Amino acid sequence: MTGVSAVEVLSGFLVADWLTKPVWMWLAFMAIVITLLVLDLGVLHKEHREIGTRESLVLSGVYISLGVAFGAWVWWYLGAQSGMEYLTGFAVEKALAMDNVFVIAMIFSFFAVPRKYQHRVLFWGILGVIVLRAIMIGLGAAIVSEFSWVMYIFALFLIATGIKMIVFADKQYDVAKNPLLSFMRRRFNVTDEHHGEKLFVKKFHPKTGKPAWFMTPLFLALILIEVADVIFAVDSVPAIFAITTDPFIVYTSNIFAILGLRALYFALAAMVSRFHYLKLALAVVLIFIGSKIFLADLLGLDKIPPAVSLAVTFGILASGIVYSLWKTRGSVRARGAIES
Repeated sequence: MTGVSAVEVLSGFLVADWLTKPVWMWLAFMAIVITLLVLDLGVLHKEHREIGTRESLVLSGVYISLGVAFGAWVWWYLGAQSGMEYLTGFAVEKALAMDNVFVIAMIFSFFAVPRKYQHRVLFWGILGVIVLRAIMIGLGAAIVSEFSWVMYIFALFLIATGIKMIVFADKQYDVAKNPLLSFMRRRFNVTDEHHGEKLFVKKFHPKTGKPAWFMTPLFLALILIEVADVIFAVDSVPAIFAITTDPFIVYTSNIFAILGLRALYFALAAMVSRFHYLKLALAVVLIFIGSKIFLADLLGLDKIPPAVSLAVTFGILASGIVYSLWKTRGSVRARGAIES
Protein backbone atom coordinates (compact mmCIF):
# COMPACT_ATOMS: atom_id res chain seq x y z
CA MET A 1 0.00 0.00 0.00
CA THR A 2 1.52 3.29 -1.07
CA GLY A 3 1.28 6.45 0.95
CA VAL A 4 -0.76 9.43 -0.18
CA SER A 5 1.44 12.12 -1.69
CA ALA A 6 1.37 15.77 -0.61
CA VAL A 7 0.08 16.73 -4.05
CA GLU A 8 -2.90 14.40 -3.67
CA VAL A 9 -3.64 15.75 -0.19
CA LEU A 10 -3.49 19.33 -1.47
CA SER A 11 -5.67 18.50 -4.49
CA GLY A 12 -8.22 16.85 -2.24
CA PHE A 13 -8.27 19.89 0.03
CA LEU A 14 -8.72 22.37 -2.83
CA VAL A 15 -11.66 20.53 -4.37
CA ALA A 16 -13.37 19.86 -1.04
CA ASP A 17 -16.60 21.80 -0.52
CA TRP A 18 -16.75 24.63 2.02
CA LEU A 19 -20.03 26.55 2.30
CA THR A 20 -21.36 24.87 -0.88
CA LYS A 21 -18.35 25.76 -3.05
CA PRO A 22 -14.86 24.22 -3.55
CA VAL A 23 -12.13 25.63 -1.32
CA TRP A 24 -10.09 26.75 -4.35
CA MET A 25 -12.86 29.18 -5.34
CA TRP A 26 -12.80 30.85 -1.94
CA LEU A 27 -8.98 30.99 -1.92
CA ALA A 28 -8.90 32.45 -5.44
CA PHE A 29 -11.40 35.13 -4.47
CA MET A 30 -9.47 36.07 -1.31
CA ALA A 31 -6.24 36.20 -3.35
CA ILE A 32 -7.89 38.72 -5.69
CA VAL A 33 -9.09 40.83 -2.74
CA ILE A 34 -5.69 40.83 -1.02
CA THR A 35 -3.94 41.73 -4.29
CA LEU A 36 -6.28 44.68 -4.86
CA LEU A 37 -5.80 45.94 -1.29
CA VAL A 38 -1.99 45.67 -1.55
CA LEU A 39 -1.97 47.49 -4.90
CA ASP A 40 -4.32 50.15 -3.56
CA LEU A 41 -2.47 51.07 -0.37
CA GLY A 42 1.05 49.75 -1.01
CA VAL A 43 1.52 50.97 -4.59
CA LEU A 44 -1.10 53.46 -5.81
CA HIS A 45 -1.51 55.37 -2.55
CA LYS A 46 1.73 54.74 -0.69
CA GLU A 47 2.22 58.46 -0.08
CA HIS A 48 -0.26 60.71 1.70
CA ARG A 49 -1.85 62.93 -0.93
CA GLU A 50 -5.21 64.27 -1.99
CA ILE A 51 -7.11 62.12 -4.48
CA GLY A 52 -8.65 64.15 -7.29
CA THR A 53 -12.11 63.59 -8.74
CA ARG A 54 -10.72 62.40 -12.08
CA GLU A 55 -8.45 59.78 -10.46
CA SER A 56 -11.31 58.74 -8.22
CA LEU A 57 -13.64 58.24 -11.19
CA VAL A 58 -11.01 56.17 -13.03
CA LEU A 59 -10.36 53.96 -9.98
CA SER A 60 -14.07 53.58 -9.33
CA GLY A 61 -14.56 52.55 -12.96
CA VAL A 62 -11.80 49.96 -12.60
CA TYR A 63 -13.34 48.48 -9.44
CA ILE A 64 -16.80 48.34 -11.02
CA SER A 65 -15.34 46.69 -14.13
CA LEU A 66 -13.58 44.09 -11.98
CA GLY A 67 -16.77 43.39 -10.07
CA VAL A 68 -18.78 42.98 -13.27
CA ALA A 69 -16.01 40.84 -14.81
CA PHE A 70 -16.12 38.54 -11.79
CA GLY A 71 -19.89 38.37 -12.27
CA ALA A 72 -19.33 37.35 -15.89
CA TRP A 73 -17.06 34.55 -14.69
CA VAL A 74 -19.70 33.45 -12.16
CA TRP A 75 -22.25 33.44 -14.99
CA TRP A 76 -19.96 31.34 -17.19
CA TYR A 77 -18.75 28.91 -14.52
CA LEU A 78 -21.77 28.56 -12.20
CA GLY A 79 -24.59 29.23 -14.66
CA ALA A 80 -26.93 32.04 -15.71
CA GLN A 81 -29.00 31.96 -12.51
CA SER A 82 -25.94 32.42 -10.28
CA GLY A 83 -24.63 35.11 -12.60
CA MET A 84 -27.87 37.11 -12.47
CA GLU A 85 -28.10 36.71 -8.70
CA TYR A 86 -24.53 37.97 -8.33
CA LEU A 87 -25.13 41.02 -10.55
CA THR A 88 -28.37 41.85 -8.72
CA GLY A 89 -26.63 41.62 -5.35
CA PHE A 90 -23.68 43.64 -6.67
CA ALA A 91 -26.01 46.41 -7.89
CA VAL A 92 -27.96 46.58 -4.63
CA GLU A 93 -24.80 46.60 -2.50
CA LYS A 94 -23.19 49.26 -4.71
CA ALA A 95 -26.28 51.45 -4.29
CA LEU A 96 -26.18 50.94 -0.52
CA ALA A 97 -22.48 51.82 -0.61
CA MET A 98 -23.34 55.08 -2.39
CA ASP A 99 -25.81 55.85 0.39
CA ASN A 100 -23.04 55.06 2.88
CA VAL A 101 -20.78 57.55 1.05
CA PHE A 102 -23.10 60.39 2.03
CA VAL A 103 -22.81 59.50 5.72
CA ILE A 104 -19.02 59.16 5.47
CA ALA A 105 -18.84 62.62 3.86
CA MET A 106 -20.72 64.09 6.84
CA ILE A 107 -18.40 62.33 9.31
CA PHE A 108 -15.25 63.61 7.57
CA SER A 109 -16.73 67.10 7.35
CA PHE A 110 -17.69 67.12 11.05
CA PHE A 111 -14.16 66.16 12.14
CA ALA A 112 -12.52 68.34 9.44
CA VAL A 113 -10.38 65.40 8.29
CA PRO A 114 -7.87 66.58 5.65
CA ARG A 115 -8.46 64.94 2.24
CA LYS A 116 -4.95 63.48 2.12
CA TYR A 117 -5.66 61.38 5.24
CA GLN A 118 -9.20 60.31 4.32
CA HIS A 119 -8.01 57.47 2.09
CA ARG A 120 -6.13 55.78 4.95
CA VAL A 121 -9.18 55.95 7.22
CA LEU A 122 -11.35 54.44 4.47
CA PHE A 123 -8.77 51.71 3.82
CA TRP A 124 -8.72 50.53 7.43
CA GLY A 125 -12.48 50.82 7.46
CA ILE A 126 -12.67 48.48 4.47
CA LEU A 127 -10.53 45.87 6.25
CA GLY A 128 -12.99 45.94 9.12
CA VAL A 129 -15.88 45.60 6.68
CA ILE A 130 -14.39 42.51 5.02
CA VAL A 131 -14.08 40.73 8.36
CA LEU A 132 -17.43 41.96 9.68
CA ARG A 133 -19.36 40.97 6.56
CA ALA A 134 -17.74 37.50 6.61
CA ILE A 135 -18.99 36.97 10.17
CA MET A 136 -22.49 38.34 9.50
CA ILE A 137 -22.91 36.42 6.22
CA GLY A 138 -21.61 33.21 7.80
CA LEU A 139 -24.10 33.54 10.66
CA GLY A 140 -26.86 34.47 8.24
CA ALA A 141 -26.17 31.45 6.02
CA ALA A 142 -26.21 29.12 9.03
CA ILE A 143 -29.49 30.57 10.34
CA VAL A 144 -31.23 30.51 6.94
CA SER A 145 -30.16 26.92 6.24
CA GLU A 146 -31.47 25.83 9.63
CA PHE A 147 -34.62 27.98 9.78
CA SER A 148 -36.00 28.78 6.33
CA TRP A 149 -38.82 30.88 7.82
CA VAL A 150 -36.23 33.52 8.78
CA MET A 151 -36.40 34.66 5.13
CA TYR A 152 -39.89 36.04 5.82
CA ILE A 153 -38.51 38.06 8.74
CA PHE A 154 -35.78 39.40 6.44
CA ALA A 155 -38.43 40.28 3.87
CA LEU A 156 -40.61 42.16 6.38
CA PHE A 157 -37.53 43.97 7.69
CA LEU A 158 -36.56 45.09 4.16
CA ILE A 159 -40.08 46.35 3.45
CA ALA A 160 -40.15 48.26 6.75
CA THR A 161 -36.69 49.70 6.08
CA GLY A 162 -37.69 50.85 2.61
CA ILE A 163 -40.83 52.55 3.92
CA LYS A 164 -38.81 54.21 6.70
CA MET A 165 -36.28 55.52 4.14
CA ILE A 166 -39.13 57.08 2.13
CA VAL A 167 -40.83 58.65 5.16
CA PHE A 168 -37.58 60.08 6.54
CA ALA A 169 -35.92 60.81 3.18
CA ASP A 170 -35.25 64.47 4.05
CA LYS A 171 -33.87 63.79 7.53
CA GLN A 172 -30.12 64.43 7.70
CA TYR A 173 -27.65 62.38 9.74
CA ASP A 174 -26.42 64.51 12.67
CA VAL A 175 -22.91 63.43 13.71
CA ALA A 176 -22.88 65.70 16.77
CA LYS A 177 -25.82 63.81 18.28
CA ASN A 178 -24.26 60.37 17.83
CA PRO A 179 -24.50 58.67 21.26
CA LEU A 180 -21.27 56.69 20.72
CA LEU A 181 -19.34 59.90 20.07
CA SER A 182 -20.74 61.45 23.24
CA PHE A 183 -19.81 58.33 25.23
CA MET A 184 -16.22 58.28 23.92
CA ARG A 185 -15.71 61.95 24.68
CA ARG A 186 -16.97 61.43 28.23
CA ARG A 187 -15.03 58.25 29.02
CA PHE A 188 -11.74 58.68 27.15
CA ASN A 189 -9.08 61.27 26.52
CA VAL A 190 -9.88 62.95 23.21
CA THR A 191 -8.02 65.72 21.46
CA ASP A 192 -9.71 68.15 19.07
CA GLU A 193 -6.54 68.75 17.06
CA HIS A 194 -5.34 66.57 14.17
CA HIS A 195 -1.87 65.03 14.43
CA GLY A 196 -1.19 63.97 10.86
CA GLU A 197 -2.15 60.34 10.20
CA LYS A 198 -1.94 59.34 13.88
CA LEU A 199 -4.93 57.68 15.47
CA PHE A 200 -3.52 58.16 18.99
CA VAL A 201 -1.12 60.74 20.35
CA LYS A 202 0.69 61.01 23.69
CA LYS A 203 0.71 64.41 25.37
CA PHE A 204 0.37 66.02 28.80
CA HIS A 205 -3.09 65.79 30.35
CA PRO A 206 -4.45 69.29 31.12
CA LYS A 207 -5.84 68.19 34.52
CA THR A 208 -3.12 65.91 35.88
CA GLY A 209 -0.15 67.41 34.08
CA LYS A 210 1.10 63.87 33.37
CA PRO A 211 1.67 62.22 29.96
CA ALA A 212 -1.40 60.36 28.67
CA TRP A 213 -2.67 58.83 25.45
CA PHE A 214 -5.36 60.73 23.57
CA MET A 215 -7.65 59.67 20.73
CA THR A 216 -7.38 61.92 17.69
CA PRO A 217 -10.31 63.06 15.49
CA LEU A 218 -9.00 60.63 12.86
CA PHE A 219 -9.60 57.69 15.20
CA LEU A 220 -13.07 58.94 16.15
CA ALA A 221 -13.93 59.25 12.45
CA LEU A 222 -12.73 55.67 11.85
CA ILE A 223 -14.88 54.34 14.70
CA LEU A 224 -18.01 56.15 13.49
CA ILE A 225 -17.42 54.91 9.92
CA GLU A 226 -17.13 51.32 11.17
CA VAL A 227 -20.33 51.72 13.19
CA ALA A 228 -22.07 53.23 10.15
CA ASP A 229 -21.12 50.14 8.15
CA VAL A 230 -22.60 47.89 10.83
CA ILE A 231 -25.86 49.80 10.46
CA PHE A 232 -25.76 49.54 6.67
CA ALA A 233 -24.88 45.84 6.90
CA VAL A 234 -28.13 45.29 8.79
CA ASP A 235 -29.86 46.38 5.57
CA SER A 236 -27.53 44.87 2.98
CA VAL A 237 -27.13 41.36 4.43
CA PRO A 238 -30.90 40.62 4.57
CA ALA A 239 -31.24 42.22 1.10
CA ILE A 240 -28.69 39.92 -0.52
CA PHE A 241 -30.07 36.84 1.26
CA ALA A 242 -33.49 37.75 -0.15
CA ILE A 243 -31.85 37.58 -3.60
CA THR A 244 -29.85 34.38 -3.06
CA THR A 245 -28.88 32.12 -0.16
CA ASP A 246 -25.64 30.93 -1.80
CA PRO A 247 -22.90 32.10 0.64
CA PHE A 248 -20.33 32.43 -2.17
CA ILE A 249 -22.56 34.70 -4.26
CA VAL A 250 -23.61 36.66 -1.17
CA TYR A 251 -20.07 37.33 0.06
CA THR A 252 -18.34 37.96 -3.28
CA SER A 253 -21.00 40.39 -4.51
CA ASN A 254 -20.86 42.24 -1.18
CA ILE A 255 -17.09 42.53 -1.07
CA PHE A 256 -16.61 43.48 -4.72
CA ALA A 257 -19.17 46.27 -4.29
CA ILE A 258 -17.49 47.51 -1.10
CA LEU A 259 -13.91 47.34 -2.42
CA GLY A 260 -14.55 50.35 -4.65
CA LEU A 261 -16.10 52.36 -1.82
CA ARG A 262 -12.96 54.43 -1.21
CA ALA A 263 -12.62 55.42 -4.86
CA LEU A 264 -16.36 56.00 -5.09
CA TYR A 265 -16.25 58.27 -2.05
CA PHE A 266 -13.82 60.76 -3.57
CA ALA A 267 -15.85 60.83 -6.79
CA LEU A 268 -19.20 61.41 -5.10
CA ALA A 269 -18.35 63.37 -1.93
CA ALA A 270 -18.14 66.63 -3.87
CA MET A 271 -21.56 66.10 -5.49
CA VAL A 272 -23.62 64.47 -2.76
CA SER A 273 -26.51 66.87 -3.37
CA ARG A 274 -26.87 65.65 -6.97
CA PHE A 275 -28.03 62.17 -5.87
CA HIS A 276 -30.97 63.22 -3.72
CA TYR A 277 -33.42 60.80 -5.36
CA LEU A 278 -31.07 57.81 -5.30
CA LYS A 279 -32.06 57.12 -1.70
CA LEU A 280 -35.72 56.99 -2.71
CA ALA A 281 -34.89 54.59 -5.55
CA LEU A 282 -32.91 52.42 -3.13
CA ALA A 283 -35.90 52.41 -0.76
CA VAL A 284 -38.14 51.16 -3.59
CA VAL A 285 -35.59 48.45 -4.42
CA LEU A 286 -35.55 47.23 -0.81
CA ILE A 287 -39.36 47.12 -0.77
CA PHE A 288 -39.34 45.20 -4.07
CA ILE A 289 -36.75 42.67 -2.87
CA GLY A 290 -38.68 42.09 0.35
CA SER A 291 -42.06 41.89 -1.41
CA LYS A 292 -40.95 39.42 -4.08
CA ILE A 293 -40.60 36.67 -1.46
CA PHE A 294 -44.31 36.99 -0.60
CA LEU A 295 -45.20 37.54 -4.28
CA ALA A 296 -43.52 34.24 -5.21
CA ASP A 297 -45.67 32.42 -2.63
CA LEU A 298 -48.83 34.05 -4.00
CA LEU A 299 -47.93 33.01 -7.54
CA GLY A 300 -47.00 29.49 -6.47
CA LEU A 301 -43.36 29.94 -7.53
CA ASP A 302 -40.21 28.78 -5.79
CA LYS A 303 -38.83 32.30 -6.32
CA ILE A 304 -39.20 35.24 -8.67
CA PRO A 305 -36.99 34.55 -11.74
CA PRO A 306 -33.50 36.07 -11.31
CA ALA A 307 -33.81 37.80 -14.71
CA VAL A 308 -36.88 39.70 -13.46
CA SER A 309 -35.14 40.68 -10.20
CA LEU A 310 -32.07 41.86 -12.10
CA ALA A 311 -34.06 43.89 -14.64
CA VAL A 312 -36.30 45.55 -12.04
CA THR A 313 -33.38 46.35 -9.70
CA PHE A 314 -31.25 47.90 -12.44
CA GLY A 315 -34.26 49.77 -13.84
CA ILE A 316 -35.19 51.35 -10.49
CA LEU A 317 -31.63 52.32 -9.55
CA ALA A 318 -30.83 53.69 -13.02
CA SER A 319 -34.04 55.73 -12.96
CA GLY A 320 -33.14 57.16 -9.56
CA ILE A 321 -29.65 58.18 -10.69
CA VAL A 322 -30.79 59.68 -14.01
CA TYR A 323 -33.70 61.56 -12.42
CA SER A 324 -31.42 62.91 -9.67
CA LEU A 325 -28.88 64.21 -12.18
CA TRP A 326 -31.64 65.71 -14.34
CA LYS A 327 -33.41 67.46 -11.43
CA THR A 328 -30.15 68.99 -10.12
CA ARG A 329 -28.73 70.10 -13.48
CA GLY A 330 -29.71 73.70 -12.68
CA SER A 331 -27.54 73.78 -9.56
CA VAL A 332 -24.51 72.71 -11.61
CA ARG A 333 -25.08 75.49 -14.16
CA ALA A 334 -25.57 78.03 -11.37
CA ARG A 335 -22.36 76.95 -9.62
CA GLY A 336 -20.47 77.14 -12.88
CA ALA A 337 -21.76 80.66 -13.53
CA ILE A 338 -20.70 81.78 -10.04
CA GLU A 339 -17.22 80.24 -10.39
CA SER A 340 -16.73 81.86 -13.83
